[in-house]
Amino acid sequence: MEFGIFTVGDVTADPTTGRTVTEHERIKNTVTIAKKAEEVGLDVVAVGQHHNPPFVASAPTTTMAYIGAQTERIKLSTSTTLITTTDPVRIAEDYATLQHLLDARMDLMLGRGNTGPVYPWFGKDIRDGIPLAIENYALLRRLWREENVDWEGKFRTPLQGFTSTPRPLDGEPPFVWHGSIRSPEIAEQAAFYGDGFFSNHIFWPASHTARMVQFYRQRFEHYGHGKAEDAIVGLGGQVYMARRSQDAISEFRPYFDNAPVYGHGPSLEEFSRETPLTVGTPQQVVERTLSFREYAGNYQRQLFLVDHAGLPLATVLNQLDLLGEVVSELRKHDAEAAA
Repeated sequence: MEFGIFTVGDVTADPTTGRTVTEHERIKNTVTIAKKAEEVGLDVVAVGQHHNPPFVASAPTTTMAYIGAQTERIKLSTSTTLITTTDPVRIAEDYATLQHLLDARMDLMLGRGNTGPVYPWFGKDIRDGIPLAIENYALLRRLWREENVDWEGKFRTPLQGFTSTPRPLDGEPPFVWHGSIRSPEIAEQAAFYGDGFFSNHIFWPASHTARMVQFYRQRFEHYGHGKAEDAIVGLGGQVYMARRSQDAISEFRPYFDNAPVYGHGPSLEEFSRETPLTVGTPQQVVERTLSFREYAGNYQRQLFLVDHAGLPLATVLNQLDLLGEVVSELRKHDAEAAA
């Protein structure tokens, strides 16, 4: 089981002070957070890809390479690599290069992106999101596995005898997760290829995530990659912790209420009840995270969002100290279950 964090790279005003970090600060803070994640014993740091304000995570491979040069153990991944609006040739070359630089200490999660205006900026149409994801990934797989590729599809110019360079390290392409919140077509795609399926269920109730994961597991077995229970599943989550649960709630409430994604909607209590958001003590986070297996089964990767909504860097670093304690307890439970 891998435990880690993911970031979306938002630049959001701190509602308690009114201060907004600069883009420079947010980018440098992402590196500091990743180094802290390694220090406290996490396994994975995943960075996003967005091309619209208020996000600064537009160049994930650059960020991952910089982090990788300053860390030794932690795996670098993406919380989204936009397979729809990023050319698959570019993805093949960029991530193979990163694989060499990091000595294979990386993987990536493909996603469609859900911001409509971004698509035309890259010459695409959001209504083609699913077909783009399917066609572009089919090409990406071939680019990593074949040295001379002839290709003709609907969404890009044809290729004739094209060789993507550099070739994957030792001939082994990076591992791929397919991330989705609500699209069974993406779960089907992950199952068809025997890849990982990451259900970032931070906005949806457990019942929805259970259906998505069960569908992926069934199709994984259908395509002959192994038993359903052996399918490769990852889950997202959100936490905010303090030594006393009432302190966690009072501290996090202004950030939740003003968050650009879910602020001004359901209350913190409603959202915590209906989604994986856990605001409380480290022990409450341990118990809540263990409960995910009741509807997702045994799974391989758990990532938490801890640095969003304008939370200041010092607070995020403190959250990582607490998350290190949580992960230590979760690993004890894993060891006891395996014994």
